[in-house]
Amino acid sequence: MDDPVRFFVRPSLRGAALVLAFEGWNDAGAAASAAVRFVEDSLHAVPLAEIDAEEFLDFTVARPEVRAGHDPLRAIEWPNTRFRYGSADPSSELVTGCGLEPHLRWGAFADACVRLVRALGVDRVVLLGAFLAEVVYSRPVAVTGFASDPALLERIGAPRSEYEGPTGIVGVLADRFGAEGFEVVSLWAGLPGYISASPNPRGTLALVQKLMALLDLKLDTGRLEREAAAFEERVSELVAADPELGEYVRALKKREFAQ
Repeated sequence: MDDPVRFFVRPSLRGAALVLAFEGWNDAGAAASAAVRFVEDSLHAVPLAEIDAEEFLDFTVARPEVRAGHDPLRAIEWPNTRFRYGSADPSSELVTGCGLEPHLRWGAFADACVRLVRALGVDRVVLLGAFLAEVVYSRPVAVTGFASDPALLERIGAPRSEYEGPTGIVGVLADRFGAEGFEVVSLWAGLPGYISASPNPRGTLALVQKLMALLDLKLDTGRLEREAAAFEERVSELVAADPELGEYVRALKKREFAQ
């Protein structure tokens, strides 16, 4: 069987970390995947590698897309997990990865991720996720997580997650990377489950800010802050216009105050 990992370039990276997110179950409000793409755009990151989706996705669930081009034949774009790299600091570089959560063969997918990261010489992996919770939409977005070195969470003010239950590919990869000896940090944004809005830039901003603190990144988040403020204003208008939703939010605030 061919190796699903495909490199476009083989750069000599310096002190690089990998930031990874997956669309789907791990990505409420598309906050985590949007955080990775924001970082990619900020760093002007360029293509590095991909993991072929053939073994890992059900294409009747996540269909390829057809693109029109200059060629008479249309091009098919496959939903592969794509990796890019860039730098905000000449002394260090960052690898980013984003794709759909695999439907199949999670063990083999984890193997492919480990091979890719080892080939790049990366020794720190940061996994991003977002989940739905009973939280007040106007409060600062809480980011929790876990890490192979708990001091990393303490340094950025992210409480340790106490979650137990079903997990996604983010949880599986965190466990696998840790078992392979990599430094692992997993950060999760808790978003209001009663607001079915995607993307949620407030969640994205919270994850980006924690990521910047963790990796000592200097990024301009002005655009993201404006998007988050506009999003909160729209949600406030929605809550004000819906008496039942407004009462639910008030009950959440009372419960939060009682704690």
